[in-house]
Amino acid sequence: MHEPGTFRIVDKLQKIGEDIQQEQLRYHHKRVMVSKEFTFDAAHHLHCYEGKCKNLHGHTYKVVFGVSGYTGDTGLTMDFADLKSIWKERIEIYLDHQYLNEALPPMNTTAENMVVWLFERMDTALSSPEYSERIRGGRTEFVRLYETPTSYAEARREWMLDE
Repeated sequence: MHEPGTFRIVDKLQKIGEDIQQEQLRYHHKRVMVSKEFTFDAAHHLHCYEGKCKNLHGHTYKVVFGVSGYTGDTGLTMDFADLKSIWKERIEIYLDHQYLNEALPPMNTTAENMVVWLFERMDTALSSPEYSERIRGGRTEFVRLYETPTSYAEARREWMLDE
């Protein structure tokens, strides 16, 4: 190790099997949460609502997923690329540039309803054979859906299990 806080140029890149051993890559055995955010553009309107949102309109939504699991042999809980694949293949296709009132299951397309649907989609994907074998103990901890930059709805694992 070098003196903390000092700048230096790396003399040599660390090599597995020489400078660090395979069994040292996993530093701990704790559950860790990783998060990734995505955006999508969509249109919707609200039923039984007296206000501007009863009219067809659109948003640039932002969704943040918090997924936890146990680190594997390399110290990763979940590859961020896996989160992106789940998003692209199993969730975004129903949302991006869609009329949400038609694209989603029958519901009033409020942020509160949509965030639960997003939670369920991610949790289902994580428990599928494709991902459950790669992500030890993988589960959705929270989903936060921003309808505007300052307004969001959130679903948390403990709330979903209480029902």
